Amino acid sequence: MNIAPVFSPLDYVVGSIPNPKSQIQNRMTSVSACFKSLHDASQCALIPFITAGDPDLKTTAEALRILDQSGADLIELGVPYSDPLADGPTIQAAATRALQQGVRLDDVLGMVKDVAPQLKAPIILFTYYNPILNRGIESFLKQIAEVGIKGLVVPDLPLEEAESLLTPAAKIGIEVVLLVAPTSSKERIEAIAHQSQGFIYLVSVTGVTGVRNQIESRVQDILQQMRTVTDKPIGVGFGISQPEQARQIKAWGADAVIVGSAFVKRLADGTPAEGLSAIGEFCQSLKSAIRD
Repeated sequence: MNIAPVFSPLDYVVGSIPNPKSQIQNRMTSVSACFKSLHDASQCALIPFITAGDPDLKTTAEALRILDQSGADLIELGVPYSDPLADGPTIQAAATRALQQGVRLDDVLGMVKDVAPQLKAPIILFTYYNPILNRGIESFLKQIAEVGIKGLVVPDLPLEEAESLLTPAAKIGIEVVLLVAPTSSKERIEAIAHQSQGFIYLVSVTGVTGVRNQIESRVQDILQQMRTVTDKPIGVGFGISQPEQARQIKAWGADAVIVGSAFVKRLADGTPAEGLSAIGEFCQSLKSAIRD
């Protein structure tokens, strides 16, 4: 069913010897610092999305490493959820497969804790609001921060309720990225832009995620409108599936290109080894397209 997303939505030291692992963890920077570094280098960010646990968590961990080595500047990691209202059929199917294997939030966080020290690209967790409320907002935020997650996207978090998540997140060091729908008014865009942390996520279509052959030209107009009310980085996602589309989004002035279903589909096709090879090549092609 296609519906519009809801947008109305310690240092460890033994004596004087530092822990080597803590030094590795410093490779991963914050979302904001990553965007600043890219801006200073006149670069557009590439943000791939994958679903945790599809086909299994071992493959997800390897996928995160491959994406990090293949041009990803940040990585969006989806927590499998039973009622993913903003996700199209490809990501819904991936989430269903992961859930059927018993993958839950704690499993995802355990995997991230192991792999995050090896990554340079900040991990942005994509999850719905209900699991956060069930666990308790501060408890949830502390847990994800402790394993190395740097950002958070909650697609069904209404702007009117965002403060309850934004304030504790800022204290803990998690940047909550808010979404702008293509139908949002200028006033609402300005309010969302003011609240959003790290960057602003512009949804390119009215509807759910999924591969599309064309990017709507109105995205260019919305980007220009957003530039009049904010100087925060803007990432565009939903529907981008080809290097040419990524190049177009960059040309229209986006600071980041977010690609989801096209990565999820490639990772699911064939054996895990084939899927990992495919997403590595695809990631390189996308980064090349927006680096030119």
